[in-house]
Amino acid sequence: MILRHAAPALLGLSMAATSAQALDLNAMNDAEKAEFGAQVREYLLENPEVILEAINILEQRNAVAEAAADKELVAANADELFDDGYSWVGGNPDGDITLVEFMDYRCGYCRRAVPEVTSLLAEDGNIRLVIKEFPILGDASVLSSRFAVATKHVAGDDAYKQVHDALLEFTGEPSEVALRRISDGLGLNSDEIIAAMDSDRVTDEIARTRALARRMQISGTPSFVLGTEMLRGYLPADQMQQIVDGIRAERG
Repeated sequence: MILRHAAPALLGLSMAATSAQALDLNAMNDAEKAEFGAQVREYLLENPEVILEAINILEQRNAVAEAAADKELVAANADELFDDGYSWVGGNPDGDITLVEFMDYRCGYCRRAVPEVTSLLAEDGNIRLVIKEFPILGDASVLSSRFAVATKHVAGDDAYKQVHDALLEFTGEPSEVALRRISDGLGLNSDEIIAAMDSDRVTDEIARTRALARRMQISGTPSFVLGTEMLRGYLPADQMQQIVDGIRAERG
């Protein structure tokens, strides 16, 4: 791309005037290469926008390649993403598109994403939501996820959702005392939930989600899978809705 835009300046070279082969660097002697390089440098210094254009095109090509690779990852891990048999499912369970969220209770952007996801689900009405517990921000994150998953095992999906929402609003340190206060306030059996936090079942569920995230090349939260698309980071509801509309349009 740079050489194409640089062509007007390079046409002034005496070697280019006689033969197209002169633009083959391997066919040039040292003096010709030096002259060629000087002409290219002069043109680029006078027209730096050419470099920006080339960079933009490279970034676009990389984005297209990354999107294609992400679609392949989604397809290869579809069962574990959408129907793993243990992750909490909300929104419209019979929705035509599934939104999967990898989240961490200590993640500020995960908290910012809550109203956006809530708005998307409310406005669309035909999206299924799957929550993946992916604690990556230290021991406090792991403790919070263990508490949420244990709640699901002990008290069911409705209780999990209550605890999930409470933990996303909680700003203190998730000590056992604080977690008991949350579950007591929701009328749950705190003793059973605390006892289940270190169970093999809870450990296995979190480990499976971590393994899935590695396969999906997910290293940050929030990360979303929306239909066939990977969204590596927080997006406003209207932008997610545009993706949803695009997926539906492709399906016809």
